[in-house]
Amino acid sequence: MTLPWLSVVTFLPGAAGLALLLVPRRFASVLRGAALAIAVVTFLLSLPLYFGFDDEIVGYQFEEHRRWMPTLGVAYHVGIDGISLLLVLLTTFLMPLALASAWGAIEDRIKEFVATMLILETGMLGVFVSLDLFLFYVFWEAMLIPMYFVIGVWGGPNRIYAAVKFVLYTMVGSLLMLVAILALYSQYGAATGRYTFDLPVLAQFVMAPGRAQDLMFLAFALAFAIKVPLFPFHTWLPDAHVEAPTAGSVILAGVLLKMGTYGFLRFCLPLFPDASLAFGPLVFTLAVIGVIYGAWVSTVQPDMKKLVAYSSVSHLGFVMLGLFTLNQQGLVGGLIQMVNHGLSTGALFLMVGMIYERRHSRLIEDFGGLWRVVPAFSALFLVVTLSSLGLPGLNGFVGEFLILVGAFQRSPWLAAVATSGIIFAAVYMLWMYQRVIFGEVTREANRGLSDLTTREWAVLVPIVALIVWIGVYPAAFTGKTETTVEALIAQVQSKASANR
Repeated sequence: MTLPWLSVVTFLPGAAGLALLLVPRRFASVLRGAALAIAVVTFLLSLPLYFGFDDEIVGYQFEEHRRWMPTLGVAYHVGIDGISLLLVLLTTFLMPLALASAWGAIEDRIKEFVATMLILETGMLGVFVSLDLFLFYVFWEAMLIPMYFVIGVWGGPNRIYAAVKFVLYTMVGSLLMLVAILALYSQYGAATGRYTFDLPVLAQFVMAPGRAQDLMFLAFALAFAIKVPLFPFHTWLPDAHVEAPTAGSVILAGVLLKMGTYGFLRFCLPLFPDASLAFGPLVFTLAVIGVIYGAWVSTVQPDMKKLVAYSSVSHLGFVMLGLFTLNQQGLVGGLIQMVNHGLSTGALFLMVGMIYERRHSRLIEDFGGLWRVVPAFSALFLVVTLSSLGLPGLNGFVGEFLILVGAFQRSPWLAAVATSGIIFAAVYMLWMYQRVIFGEVTREANRGLSDLTTREWAVLVPIVALIVWIGVYPAAFTGKTETTVEALIAQVQSKASANR
């Protein structure tokens, strides 16, 4: 019997998190160390998924299928393909770095914090590996609870408002998605006589175009658009980011936002191809608006963390732009840009958190001249900043270039407008960097700041290494996705043409 590798990777963090709740509070250092060790082990266990993944195979790999509630058509069915592989690895990679960043920042309820973060990791991994709609929905909803506590317990002064807003926004979309899941389940059962929630089976079902497909698409799309967040459903994001602790912001930006874009790829496109094509221009337009709006609002932010939060609206607009081009360049670019955003924006939140721990301020005006005081921090901050704005040779350029190539094939005018978002990104990122890092030291409190510690080096260097690796040799990552993307495009086109 082969080891259920995917289940081990998925459930190890959550099981360990529950076990840590049994450890007495007074062993704070043991709790921190054990949680970090578990997260590192989970990442190491996820690496065979990458090295054992055959990028020539169309379909799911490392599949596990177990009977769960057979009378209802519910099964424990998990697996990965080129779409979910990189997102699983991104999740397991970022979690130990987030926990390490919180080593000295979280001093209250340490046991509950590390357990919550590990349980959150299981929820996120479950979303990416689930191939049963019922199982997916369970993980999708369960993941909200630990994130609510991360923001609401360990966040800033307005943490309760931000946490409640985050949950309410997400729940509205989720409940509509549940109705659509049940409608899809019922319609497939009525058509075939067999009721199932199994995604690969449902994806082969050619649904008649019309109001039913459109409404189901819109229900799924609303849930995912809120999570992305796609303009104009983005208003919960800045509050959540600003109030969340640094570790929470890293996971929120690095992984949780990708669940929305992943949902469009995994569910909306293959299940509702006609509706996806019909509503594609609308999504395309909203994505371009998000690119420009996010960049403009970022430019006027006085708070570094809020600036990075609004930049996510712009960057995720690029991702949505790529996904709805429905061509290989755009889809591969959108997928790799999900990973790029997780690395670059996650690193930005980490570095803002590091400077906040030293100065207890995130206001841009409270800094200046940091290059003279903390040169190592300033140098790494420059690399991450250039990565975020898409400098050639770093990871951000690869994704944005592929997305724009795909977008020009679909709508040259909208693609041209979206391209201006790269210029605006250079404006707000470099202007922020110049005000914080260059010039004279204008505040006496900044003169005594310490440079990066060994722990902070250990947190940042792996991210910077990946930023450079993807920028220089993107084929190591894009190559894992191309076969799956080709199959998805062919599936959408064939099902749409079958209804013509």
